[in-house]
Amino acid sequence: MTTFQKLLDIRKQKGAGYLVLIDPDKKPKDDLVRFAAACENGGADALLVGGSLLFSADFDGLIRSLKEAVRIPVILFPGSGGQLSRHADAVLFMSLVSGRNPHFLIGEQVQYAPVIRALGLEPISMAYMLVESGSVTSAEFMSHTKPIPRDKPEIAAAHALAAEYLGMRLVYLEAGSGARLSVPDEMVRVVRKTVSVPVIVGGGIRKPEEASAMVRAGASFVVTGNVLEDGASSGLIQAFAGAVHSAGKGDS
Repeated sequence: MTTFQKLLDIRKQKGAGYLVLIDPDKKPKDDLVRFAAACENGGADALLVGGSLLFSADFDGLIRSLKEAVRIPVILFPGSGGQLSRHADAVLFMSLVSGRNPHFLIGEQVQYAPVIRALGLEPISMAYMLVESGSVTSAEFMSHTKPIPRDKPEIAAAHALAAEYLGMRLVYLEAGSGARLSVPDEMVRVVRKTVSVPVIVGGGIRKPEEASAMVRAGASFVVTGNVLEDGASSGLIQAFAGAVHSAGKGDS
């Protein structure tokens, strides 16, 4: 079974999935491996690994160690083509469709597509959309693109629909790492009504009730990252997972 099909099965079985983003530069490798195991034990459905920058010299070793430590999918969420490893289950093959920088629309993808094939990685095509969050995020700065205005859900919906028509299998609404404000519920709602592909929402989600609100608005998957990095308890991970899964089942 492909990793993408596993994600679809998670959505079907649980109503929505909870994904945890691991930044390879935030902690030493051994700490990240322990954190990944805690995420799995706490109910996370998959791990995303990547960041806007990469200072680690052993990214491949980290992915191998994560795969040895957990049974849930380990999916690459690369800030650049240098964040690839044959040990991962899949890679989110992203196009930054919210911007007009040709390098992140298609240039980076052309450069690293042959590498992905040579590594034997499963590519999951995804429309990556930056959303205004009240502050300049790393992704916005590094990509030299403007985010979609947070009060313009119709613009987000048009971008998502174009991406679906181009054959992309996921839409990711991203407020950005450490965002001051998360993606507005109304934007999630409008995008979900416009497209038939799964919608992922991440950035600026700090409380379990915010995660459940994203699911009720239409998110198929919710991502948290920074909120768990500073010694977060296993109870908080469980609270996020429970909030996402409960909302996915209609809070029954």
